[in-house]
Amino acid sequence: MPTVEGTPIWFELNAADPDATQAFYEELADWRVAQSLMPEHGDYRIAEADGRAIAGIRRTIPEAPGFPGWAVYLATQDVDATAARVVDLGGQIRFGPVDIPHVGRFAMVSDPQDVVFVLMTEATPAETRAFGPVPLGTDQTLGHGVWIELATPDPEAAFAFYGALFGWEKLGAMPMGGMGEYAFIGRGDLRPGAVMSSVATGAPAQWNWYVHVADIDAALATVRDRGGTVLQGPDPIPGGSYSANIADPAGHRLGLAGPRQRS
Repeated sequence: MPTVEGTPIWFELNAADPDATQAFYEELADWRVAQSLMPEHGDYRIAEADGRAIAGIRRTIPEAPGFPGWAVYLATQDVDATAARVVDLGGQIRFGPVDIPHVGRFAMVSDPQDVVFVLMTEATPAETRAFGPVPLGTDQTLGHGVWIELATPDPEAAFAFYGALFGWEKLGAMPMGGMGEYAFIGRGDLRPGAVMSSVATGAPAQWNWYVHVADIDAALATVRDRGGTVLQGPDPIPGGSYSANIADPAGHRLGLAGPRQRS
């Protein structure tokens, strides 16, 4: 079955020190990280959880497309047409579209607020395994992406752009007082995340993603012990779990979500 347009299907980190980065995330997210078995991918490392590929880590080099921090890949059935649509809607194509051998075709783009994300058409469309927004009370998504979050200087303009691009709608919102509202996005059964104001919250304007961890407190202790920083949380979220935002030792931001095992 083709993946629904706009579904998060991959996450990728550009890292100056892949070895240190790998060690940090293996402990934090309980990932198994290994180099790609395809020689043409070079020193590209693939992170797996329960045997399923979740994310990639690659060395930052000037000649390669990319940007500091984590990139969120969103599915589309025709990356060339969707990238052209990005431009029509006021965004930009930063790189591509180009093919990745045995993987698919991608383009790095930015929305009209200059927030970068990646479009991808998979070589073999299938149900995504990197992202799985099922209840966090199960073990089906441990180590997987379970939520994406856009901080943008203009939420209304972002809704118009992503609505036109992927058919996303505003599916309710949670008021945050002086920080505006936390507005949920989605289309049909796809409810991947939310949009908030970067101006009101002070968050950097970017796409963020959340990894499901088994114990939020243990994960945050790992962040601190391994030289990272806890930026926010843990804060309660619907369903009895907790969320937090961290920066790894290199300063790359990531969200965590999971239960609190101790009282």
